Amino acid sequence: MKVTLERAALLKSLGHVHRVVERRTTIPILSNVLLQADGRNLLLKATDLDLEVTETVAADVGMKGGTTLPAHTLYEIVRKLPDGAQVSLDGASDGGQLLLKSGRSRFTLQSLPESDFPDISAGEMTHRFTLAAGDLKKLIEKTQFAISNEETRYYLNGIFMHTTEVDGHAMLRGVATDGHRLARVEIPAPAGSAGMPGVIVPRKAVSEVQKLIEDIDADVTIELSASKIRFNFGSVVLTSKLIDGTFPDYARVIPTNNDKRLTVERADFARAVDRVSTISSERGRAVKMSIGDGRLTLSVTNPDAGTAIEELEVDYDSGPLDIGFNARYLLDITQQLDSDTALFRLADAGSPTIIQDRDGAAALYVLMPMRV
Repeated sequence: MKVTLERAALLKSLGHVHRVVERRTTIPILSNVLLQADGRNLLLKATDLDLEVTETVAADVGMKGGTTLPAHTLYEIVRKLPDGAQVSLDGASDGGQLLLKSGRSRFTLQSLPESDFPDISAGEMTHRFTLAAGDLKKLIEKTQFAISNEETRYYLNGIFMHTTEVDGHAMLRGVATDGHRLARVEIPAPAGSAGMPGVIVPRKAVSEVQKLIEDIDADVTIELSASKIRFNFGSVVLTSKLIDGTFPDYARVIPTNNDKRLTVERADFARAVDRVSTISSERGRAVKMSIGDGRLTLSVTNPDAGTAIEELEVDYDSGPLDIGFNARYLLDITQQLDSDTALFRLADAGSPTIIQDRDGAAALYVLMPMRV
């Protein structure tokens, strides 16, 4: 293999693919990135056996072929080369060594044969549709924070994507929950998504997809089956295995008869919660909300640090209510809201609360209360 290309183009592509490579792995080939030169392109591929990212970049190919090189080492070398440099890669396809040249720099790198590199992208995809990158970004950003980190409940370690019908309209939904809070976002279902299986996209794949969305006005093609999903961004393609599990019936935890309505100024509320939670214990982080007579009193009591109280004027037309929430969870949710106000729909101190921008908003959040 012999290929020459711009340092900037190679660095950008390596930046996309090398993130997938685990720093510690017991399988040597998984530490490497696959390089394949053919025609006028260089293909780069990296995988951790659950996730695979490939990118094609224009290059001057002197001799077609392929090899694999240590991903993080190669990325660091290219990153440290001067702007505007040309990078030349020259090596054998059966492993051994590869010579990287750029200006007066020479690096001899140990390579492994391309034939050893695994391929997880094989297999037929049953459904294919196209989404605006901005819609996909919204679906991810407004639910990602609620993904569970609890490995024993592995089926909660991702975003559940599925289609459903709402008031006669087909919608594509993203749902995530960790048992304490739930995030549900929906957008109009794109053509081709009807009948798709409900799939759980793993946390790592979600994070990488979010980083690969660089132009929100572009389109992303999504292909999926019951076991895999593929996101095509044009020159970059991400393929991921899906979580093999059953997502819980989340509709059962979304209350339908919360009749107490509280409307607050979102930014003022978030700042007040942040201030009073300063003295809360790291373990508890409970903020008490006392609501009544057009006022909301936020209070925190920490036996070791003291108390904090702050009052806000709010719109509330029901009887007095005291309820407690985790301050961090309240701040996470208010950060996701787009409007200047936040609508809380409450029932009582022991029941889950719904938080939205407004009635019928595309994003809906459910938060479990804490004892205070």
